[in-house]
Amino acid sequence: MESGSIFLQQVVNGLSLGSIYALIALGYTMVYGIVMLINFAHGDVLMIGAYVGYFVLSFVGTTPLGMALAFLCAMVVCALLSILIERLAYRPLRSAPRLNSLITAIAVSLILQNGMRVLPFVGPNPRQYPTMETVNISLGFVSVSNIQLTVIVLSAVLMVVLNYIINYTKTGKAMRAVSHDMQAASLMGISVNKTIAFTFAIGAVLAAAGGVLYATAYPQIDPTMGTMPGLKAFVAAVLGGIGSVPGAMLGGYILGIAETMTKGYLSSQFADAISFGILILILLIKPTGIMGKKIRIKV
Repeated sequence: MESGSIFLQQVVNGLSLGSIYALIALGYTMVYGIVMLINFAHGDVLMIGAYVGYFVLSFVGTTPLGMALAFLCAMVVCALLSILIERLAYRPLRSAPRLNSLITAIAVSLILQNGMRVLPFVGPNPRQYPTMETVNISLGFVSVSNIQLTVIVLSAVLMVVLNYIINYTKTGKAMRAVSHDMQAASLMGISVNKTIAFTFAIGAVLAAAGGVLYATAYPQIDPTMGTMPGLKAFVAAVLGGIGSVPGAMLGGYILGIAETMTKGYLSSQFADAISFGILILILLIKPTGIMGKKIRIKV
């Protein structure tokens, strides 16, 4: 019974971590689905969101209102930043070879990281994140903290909202049309530029929420904090099938549970190796991912 309760506890921990990975992975998969770009600056958008949340919480306090304000401000700032990045860095390269856009994404990532390091009110040193007081809620064999519960519930709500936007709104229909055929969508009167900017903004909103949740769960932030969650979320997106929204969610949860099981039963030192091992394995066995579709590219 003891081993069963430990297993269930690790599953809960994995769902909490996987929820954050899923939120970030959704940004990767949406942008890739529309413009075929792996936006490696996405993890650094998460970092910006975490810092915005930090300044709001430091000013207002870690009350429920303070947390709501932190989420709102982080989402707005990251959405605007992402629209700006898309307009200045990615849009001019849309018809260029894909490698150019990939290199630009890495450059944007480095600019955001080092830009934050040199800002006088941020700096390179790690900071302690203001968090809610942890309260453990016992549910029979497992114990769930109020922070874990917040992470899981809020992530699920955001994913449901995203699913509604994509499948049941006019903008979502435009996003699906652009991802299917950009030229045909343009001929049908859809504003491709606005749709792509909106996709970047939605992805950034989810990354901002993921940043605040990640910093709340692991309360230390620094300008390079977005690199590892960003890479793990990329693994989650590839695992689920990059370009597939349900796949990104599934990949996030699988990766989160795999990582916490590794930490619980083997060693925390193997956690990163297991995550990237899963990436290699999925690329060898099923390169399209669990829910990805095979696409024939005309040469």
